[in-house]
Amino acid sequence: QVQLVESGGGLVQNGGSLRLSCSASGRTFSFYAMGWFRQAPGKEREFVAGIRYNGGSTYYADSVKGRFTISRDNGLNTVYLQMNSLKAEDTAVYYCAADRFGPGANNEHAYDYWGQGTQVTVSS
Repeated sequence: QVQLVESGGGLVQNGGSLRLSCSASGRTFSFYAMGWFRQAPGKEREFVAGIRYNGGSTYYADSVKGRFTISRDNGLNTVYLQMNSLKAEDTAVYYCAADRFGPGANNEHAYDYWGQGTQVTVSS
């Protein structure tokens, strides 16, 4: 069993920054690819960013490329999402997810464990 807990969400002004954290309970965290997804009201859940188990490769949705950065600290069992230049369209619930076998790419069905989400609201 792996439990993921997101934190760091909140209200931020347009153009501001937030850093999300996702803490994992499992001892095998360092072997999992990790991803961030988000879901806005009335919309489908979408891929935001992913990272390989060792942090060697990262992946980003075109909509966030250049603004968001995913990173991880395997010693702390934590993955981060640094979000800069936030826009109103970034408003969503952000979910952390773990993939036991994959590269941390954009296919949500490849992910095995999910957190409960943290709300990010960007005010215009």
